[in-house]
Amino acid sequence: MDSELGYSNFESAFADDVIRKGFIRKVYSILMVQLSITFGIVAMFLYIEPVQHYMATSGDWLIYTCMAMTFVVMIVLACCEDVRRQFPTNMILLMVFTVCEGLLLGSICSTYDSWEVLMAAGICIVVTLAITLFAFQTKIDFTVMTGLMLVAVVVLLIFGIFAIIFNDRIVNLVYASLGALIFAGYLVIDTQLMIGGKHKYSLSPEEYVFAALNLYLDIINLFLYLLMIIKNAQN
Repeated sequence: MDSELGYSNFESAFADDVIRKGFIRKVYSILMVQLSITFGIVAMFLYIEPVQHYMATSGDWLIYTCMAMTFVVMIVLACCEDVRRQFPTNMILLMVFTVCEGLLLGSICSTYDSWEVLMAAGICIVVTLAITLFAFQTKIDFTVMTGLMLVAVVVLLIFGIFAIIFNDRIVNLVYASLGALIFAGYLVIDTQLMIGGKHKYSLSPEEYVFAALNLYLDIINLFLYLLMIIKNAQN
């Protein structure tokens, strides 16, 4: 009886491990597609002059439309569990969100020099890889710190208001640095939520769209704050 029970437990643990690894592969596959689409759109804004001219002269309606669609789709994916688990609706909504986010990010990046965008992208890639490896290897459970990180985001928002009011280079640099640190922390937490295992909190394997959305937003926000750091540091 003991041996049969042990075998059953081993078989269950093995099956869970296989499912979790498949879940991780699916999340990262979706994430790579999202990032490819996003930075492909950004490249259009940086290097194709007709796109730059159109956005500068007639692109306001597109930006406002993308902002509204991004907000609505993000709320739907975050709050409606049945929708984000229903294929292919979940993937369609995620790709709509990605394209809209790419257009918004492209319009922001078009106000920067191309070398600043490329430098921020390169640093973001290195930092993301380092943080991901750290999250996979560390024995520290960061999933219990979600409440603390929420408080940090609220403080960052308040600090951002002061940064807008004072519009000082040093204040903006500190603000961007804090933002980069906070979203680097979120990247660790969201990676561990996806990994599962011995961490206190984890995502269900059915939540691959939600996991990809979380990681995507972490990376995009990290990139934006790194871009702000580079811009303010060289002025």
